[in-house]
Amino acid sequence: MKRLHVHISVESLTDSIGFYSTLFGLDPDVRQPDYAKWMLEDPRVNFAISERCGRTPGVDHLGIQVDADTELEEISARLSQANRPVVEQKGAKCCYAEGDKAWASDPQGVAWETFHTVGGIAVYGGDSVDRSALAPGKDDAAGCCPSMG
Repeated sequence: MKRLHVHISVESLTDSIGFYSTLFGLDPDVRQPDYAKWMLEDPRVNFAISERCGRTPGVDHLGIQVDADTELEEISARLSQANRPVVEQKGAKCCYAEGDKAWASDPQGVAWETFHTVGGIAVYGGDSVDRSALAPGKDDAAGCCPSMG
């Protein structure tokens, strides 16, 4: 089963946790000093916020979380048919989780992450995708932190 993913960069994690906990009627499922995540069932959303890497506040990226590698392969294949660059990451470590990912961006440059999480990790992680590889003219990165190399 698939779950929509939304990741928002925030200026104040404490203020934002207060707001979203009130909105959702739940405390975060994961709370770290720089990150929080709610795994909502109604609507079925993986909603994450973070204070990371000096990002501009607002929607950082959207995504689809899947439960199996076969679902990830299916979505990745569909993205490839959309005539947009697709960047795959195997064993990515980001957002206190480890898993496989495929990234693409829509025609407006909005980054989309499709991913299958296989486990948690103790640190935020540092894997990133150079967003310029996804959308020509964009020089920031999708995911954990910019990779300006």
